Amino acid sequence: MEVETSESSPTFMRNFSGQGMEEIGVNLQDLFKNMPGMKNTRKRRVRVPEALQMLRAEEAQKLVDPDRVQREAVVRAESSGIVFIDEIDKIASREGGKGGGGPDVSREGVQRDILPIVEGSSVNTKYGQVKTDHMLFIAAGAFHVSKPSDLIPELQGRFPIRVELEALSGEDLVRILREPKNSLLRQYTALLATEGVRLSFTDDAVSELARIAQQANDRTQNIGARRLHTVLERLLDDVSFTASELGPRDFQVDGAYVRERLSAIVQDEDLSRYIL
Repeated sequence: MEVETSESSPTFMRNFSGQGMEEIGVNLQDLFKNMPGMKNTRKRRVRVPEALQMLRAEEAQKLVDPDRVQREAVVRAESSGIVFIDEIDKIASREGGKGGGGPDVSREGVQRDILPIVEGSSVNTKYGQVKTDHMLFIAAGAFHVSKPSDLIPELQGRFPIRVELEALSGEDLVRILREPKNSLLRQYTALLATEGVRLSFTDDAVSELARIAQQANDRTQNIGARRLHTVLERLLDDVSFTASELGPRDFQVDGAYVRERLSAIVQDEDLSRYIL
């Protein structure tokens, strides 16, 4: 059975008002794709069940009103949207740096640019005007060098509730390694599986990885769960580089292997500062 499929976009040209030139360029491409004679189609032979699935998807797409979906999305964003601002400590003026020039002036300028959005204003997006009056803004930062009081007073007033988070414990790091669907252990297992290496981790290996990551955080800079990336990379670098030469085989990582590969590095503070 032959089915004709279209590679053109179903969207039409939208209103250009309040948009940048890059958005106009995107909309012009959509416009030209939908003009008569500009439709790019191709034929391919598929089985009847697959053809029915394709036709059902095309018919379902025709029932969707993009403009209505867009309006509903804007309403939901305005009424129950949540905006998370990460690393806000990077734009805080350093202690004792107020009244000077250079980077602190630039940081204060960024804060004043953010302030109207947090206070409530209309922001131009490719979907039109979006009001931020009823959005929830959450900001987070490490504040190792600076502190929240280094932000301009107007911006501080817009974040009245402050919460200090505790450092990740060993149990937290174990959960991070095991529970997420795309955890680092699953990523490395899938990566090495492409080379025929069936990687597995014992329970004591996971506990030892979490312990070493926590110990490295305590002795050097505390970078939280990011430490697991560096610890696992150092642990499996030999296996990763020689996986193609190992051939199809099972490779189990246990607690003894983790201690053999990482304990000496963690105990040497100067070495762990640069490696972990």
